[in-house]
Amino acid sequence: MGVFYWKIFHIKPPLTTSVKRQDFYFDLPENLIAQQPAAQRRDSRLLVMSGAETDYALVDGKFPDLLTYLKPKDLLVFNNTKVIPARLFGQKASGGKIELLIERVMDDKTILTHIRSSRSPKPGTVLTIENAFDVEVIGRQDALFIVKVMSDKTALDLVEEHGHMPLPPYIERAQDVEQDKERYQTVYSQKPGAVAAPTAGLHFDNALMEDIKAKGVDIGFVTLHVGAGTFKPVQVDDIAEHVMHSEYLEVEPGLVEQVEQARKNGGRVIAVGTTSVRCLESAANFSPTGHIAPYQGETNIFITPGYQFKEVDVLLTNFHLPESTLIMLVSALAGYERTMAAYQHAVDNQYRFFSYGDAMLVFPQNNSKK
Repeated sequence: MGVFYWKIFHIKPPLTTSVKRQDFYFDLPENLIAQQPAAQRRDSRLLVMSGAETDYALVDGKFPDLLTYLKPKDLLVFNNTKVIPARLFGQKASGGKIELLIERVMDDKTILTHIRSSRSPKPGTVLTIENAFDVEVIGRQDALFIVKVMSDKTALDLVEEHGHMPLPPYIERAQDVEQDKERYQTVYSQKPGAVAAPTAGLHFDNALMEDIKAKGVDIGFVTLHVGAGTFKPVQVDDIAEHVMHSEYLEVEPGLVEQVEQARKNGGRVIAVGTTSVRCLESAANFSPTGHIAPYQGETNIFITPGYQFKEVDVLLTNFHLPESTLIMLVSALAGYERTMAAYQHAVDNQYRFFSYGDAMLVFPQNNSKK
């Protein structure tokens, strides 16, 4: 299949008219924001935004109902990133408390991180982390800090040993608990690097994965290491002016072959989560042919209404924040009015929202890629 392409891929929203951030606002009662996972992964609910053949109906169900919507020769694409325990607590030499939220482990000794402190530490400042190891601040990258680990151990090993699971800001708990180590992680996670979970995958347990295979559905994996920037709000009114955070992804040759085979067999490419969408569409957009090709590098792709999907036929996703880039992505596939109506239905019917919440299966307008 050839070599990987290496490059930073940037894409602006292909909007022909001004679309405002406020267009994606909806009123979300706080009690619908899930603070704990369901008792079992598959216990979540599933809202299906059906395609044209059912007149865009909204169907309420349970997550295992997903099986009834899958067809032999479909391809389900999962993000196999693994969440690292990216929240660390420590102190300055003066005794002042600090908190690190890692954005990315850059190499064996270097970390790119947010630092919460009463006063921003300057280059050369040494910080003691979890009373276990020291780091030195060696520079800045915009609002983030670059720190160097002062230990014989690697940065990733130290984070794994001493860090806390980086629960999203809307989960209002002081710290993670033991359950989060398992449940804020997919059962198929493999490649460490994410600081937030690809939450659409949290609903799958091993038995359901086997049931999917038994139905003749193919399963493939991409990697996108979700950064803390995924929670960054859109702050401009005109969304065409918003700049997405950059994230690292990998689309390997084997996955490209699976996509091509699904197309030949008449199957659909179903992205599990918005991160899988970003991988598939970035790999296609960067390819000289306009079709998916192996890709390894960065992306800040921003998918909004008007975007022309190249690889994704169907999307499985959770319910997202009002005015977020993720609800904009869903609107690009399903249509703005359908998406906002589905979200209002979810609120009216007490669906659980965000990372530990329920799921939605999204078929595109007219049952075809736009």
